[in-house]
Amino acid sequence: MRYLLTVLLVLVAACGDSDVSADTSDLPRVSTSTTVAPTTTSPPPAITSTSLSEGEADVTADEVAPTTTTTTVAQRPLADIQLAATEAGSGFRQPVLMLTAPADDRWYVVDQPGVIWLIDNGSAEPYLDINDLVRFQGEQGLLGLAFHPDFANNGLLYINYIDNAGDTVVAAISDQGESADRDSLTEILRVDQPAGNHNGGMILFGPDGNLWVGFGDGGGANDQFGQGQRSDTMLGSMIRIRVGPGIDGYEIPSGNLADEVWSIGLRNPWRFAFDGDNLWIADVGQNRIEEVDVVDWTSGPTNFGWPILEGSECFSSSGCDPAGLVLPVYEYPHSEGCSVTGGVVYRGTATPELQGNYFFADYCTGWLRSVDRSGQMTEWLPAGTLSGAVGFGVDAVGELYVLTTSGVIWSIREG
Repeated sequence: MRYLLTVLLVLVAACGDSDVSADTSDLPRVSTSTTVAPTTTSPPPAITSTSLSEGEADVTADEVAPTTTTTTVAQRPLADIQLAATEAGSGFRQPVLMLTAPADDRWYVVDQPGVIWLIDNGSAEPYLDINDLVRFQGEQGLLGLAFHPDFANNGLLYINYIDNAGDTVVAAISDQGESADRDSLTEILRVDQPAGNHNGGMILFGPDGNLWVGFGDGGGANDQFGQGQRSDTMLGSMIRIRVGPGIDGYEIPSGNLADEVWSIGLRNPWRFAFDGDNLWIADVGQNRIEEVDVVDWTSGPTNFGWPILEGSECFSSSGCDPAGLVLPVYEYPHSEGCSVTGGVVYRGTATPELQGNYFFADYCTGWLRSVDRSGQMTEWLPAGTLSGAVGFGVDAVGELYVLTTSGVIWSIREG
């Protein structure tokens, strides 16, 4: 039987941006309460845990069908499925990512001010606190976390943050079991950021074992720094590097477009995801169009079009030639939202009909949608449901979560 962990986390520090360091006297504690409700005052730190059945029943030997009988269960049309958002955690400052490590069902929650929380067996502890190294302002902060594919053996994880100088830092850290060894933090990549927005922030190990890092175009507006169509800068690009034990810093694998750069033409790929051979990118638009892109990454480097295109429309001039550029698998105008938040492909088992659908949200309007590889879109939750949606999470069994700027993590399940 599968269980849903419901967590209520309360701030460990004062609300000011200048201090979110962990205070061990104020850590969350286990509570026997089984309800989670919004509060208007600061409750004592608590974690609420409850077991929710998802309709799976234990099967006894007497109930097993004869081996000569084959039963095929028809999948339901997506239109017959209703999803609901249930609060699964709260009290974070501004959570932007939730994930699990390889062969580990504990949750790691990245809080943008500079803390990674470890949630294990109904309790929460600060796994890593680098608040003093991080500039938390607007789009800046602690933005990404990725575990090495061989993490179970080498204990290496990687983080992406904006430092106090306003630049991107990708660093390696060693795991100590219940916490990360902050003293082991080793900078492997630094990129100057000319502005405080369009920092990207996602880092992810691809199916090829390399570390992929998404960078925006340097910020400002309208690609004002002229980075989008250049392959001699990491800005406006997806980069691909090899990291790990025995490698000093990083190495450049074969197959990139130029040096570290795997692809160009990105405005702000805040979040991206792999699903087999598919690379999905939610690229935040300028004034008119938000887009979701998908490419077969095994086919080699590509050009996502910015600033020649915004979505599928010409941007830098009234007429343009889109030949050779990646067009979105799905796009929407700013009449429907303002900033796309990606996004993961569902591979859970609670609702198998959703498998293969890429889920994404809009930061301003708060709806939840999905799109499949053919471009078929489904809206699951209406505007206003997930306002301030800033990130997604997946647990160890592939189920889906959405993180919001209100400090809440929402479980997305059929209901």
